[in-house]
Amino acid sequence: MVWTWRFEKSDGSETPPALEPEEFTTQGDAESWIGENWKDLLEGGVDQVRLFEDDTDIYAAPMSLHAAAE
Repeated sequence: MVWTWRFEKSDGSETPPALEPEEFTTQGDAESWIGENWKDLLEGGVDQVRLFEDDTDIYAAPMSLHAAAE
């Protein structure tokens, strides 16, 4: 299993992140990374993220980085 993040603008289009993450071996490692780096990603133009386990989208909807800023 490989866990990866997809970085998106608010319209759902993919955008390159300000920080390039690795592929993670656990969901917890991937979520810890986003928790540590969401501010830099938001400042770099990422509005929302999706977490994938291989090809499976884990969350029902994208996770907004703006909500975390409030």
